[in-house]
Amino acid sequence: MAQHVVPKRVYFAVFFTLITLTGLTVWVAFYDLGPWNDVAALGIAMTKALLVILYFMHVRYSTRLTWAFVGAGFLFLIILLAFTMSDVLTRGWLTMPAGWSAAAPPQP
Repeated sequence: MAQHVVPKRVYFAVFFTLITLTGLTVWVAFYDLGPWNDVAALGIAMTKALLVILYFMHVRYSTRLTWAFVGAGFLFLIILLAFTMSDVLTRGWLTMPAGWSAAAPPQP
């Protein structure tokens, strides 16, 4: 099986893109975007993960079988997250028993 030779400029471009996205992550962390803070951070993180998977793990130039295994891994991840969220979202909230407080008084 022949290996695909990737030019160094591709690695440098991906590296500087990852550095830029890391800087963007830090920049976004200092601004209050309301409920969009998590969405922005996860979007940037997913983009960085995709770049690492495609270029540094050489999936971009791999066979369809490799793509199938990568897709199967992500499908398995989605299934695990779905099961976890179905468990978390169907549980009731626990309430404090009467006479208990959230913070314990200091002990003498």
